[in-house]
Amino acid sequence: MVNSPKPRSIALPLVSLLAALIGTIAAFVLGLLTFGVQATVSPDHVPLAVGAADPSDSGALAQLTQSIAAHGGDQIDWHVVQSRTEAANLLDTKQVYGALLFSPGPGGLTATVVLSGAVNPNATAVAQPVLVGVAESTRAQFQVVTIHPTSAAGRTLPLAATALLWLTALVGNGIALVLGPRLRGGNALGRIGVIGVAAGAALFGTGLAVGFAWLWDASLQISSDVVGFLMLIGFAFALLQAAVLRWVGITGMALLGPLYLMAPAVAGLPPELINPVYRSLLWSWTPFRFSTEGIRSLMFVGGGAPDVQPAILVFVTIALVGLVATAARRKSPGAEASVRPVRRLTDEEAPS
Repeated sequence: MVNSPKPRSIALPLVSLLAALIGTIAAFVLGLLTFGVQATVSPDHVPLAVGAADPSDSGALAQLTQSIAAHGGDQIDWHVVQSRTEAANLLDTKQVYGALLFSPGPGGLTATVVLSGAVNPNATAVAQPVLVGVAESTRAQFQVVTIHPTSAAGRTLPLAATALLWLTALVGNGIALVLGPRLRGGNALGRIGVIGVAAGAALFGTGLAVGFAWLWDASLQISSDVVGFLMLIGFAFALLQAAVLRWVGITGMALLGPLYLMAPAVAGLPPELINPVYRSLLWSWTPFRFSTEGIRSLMFVGGGAPDVQPAILVFVTIALVGLVATAARRKSPGAEASVRPVRRLTDEEAPS
């Protein structure tokens, strides 16, 4: 009887060092993709508006507004507007993150800093002190006004809902992959079962997000459009994850898990605050930004906002690709051998 060779053993200290090194590399990658984004935040042509509150005053204020617009530098990109209505439209379409509007009067110059609850809160946090500082430099009496005002819960919900939908689907798909066969006597869930998991994750994840919204601020208005969009996001996320796990296996969690950590770091910031490297490598493709800003627009502006339809198209596409990849028949490694025809042995080949 031939003894099989013993597997080669690696020295214990080397194994320990290798495990620690792999952990360090993983932490480096996650730190680079998460904390690195936040640590390198810097304003880069942040869009702001300046102009007259009333069209009839635009001529008298032209010299002032043009002077302010000429001193934006690389950090601020000023848009000159002729009225408060024009500034509000730019805010609703997220072409600017705040506006400074002047009005002449008998008592001197007055200014209004206009902000919006429909704008990314981190963008508003950068815009407000800049606009207030410019207003103070002109010695104008000023006030701060917010259109589409909302609470801290309303500012938090779009990003929180995105992360919750991704996490709900991820845990559900992971359990279906690992525990599903055990609970079914060794039989995998199959395509119908996986799609059922995706639908359930979308439904329950949406319910969780809406429940948190009511728990955090009962006055938040969650329309049927918002609920429908949340369900589409959850379904798309779940099908995308199911497709990855179907074709890669449980190791796909090493890819899908870190994406959950990227959501707050990348989608929580407007592109003008993200380092250009991160903007190109992460923000440019992540679906989390489409969901976060789409939810925010639907909540405060409505379906007519310009970023809603593109977001719907993105998630319909993700859902369709995930559905096709999940339903596609995967050839098993032993399939070719199992269907190979059996050749009858000749008398010479037959064992004696």
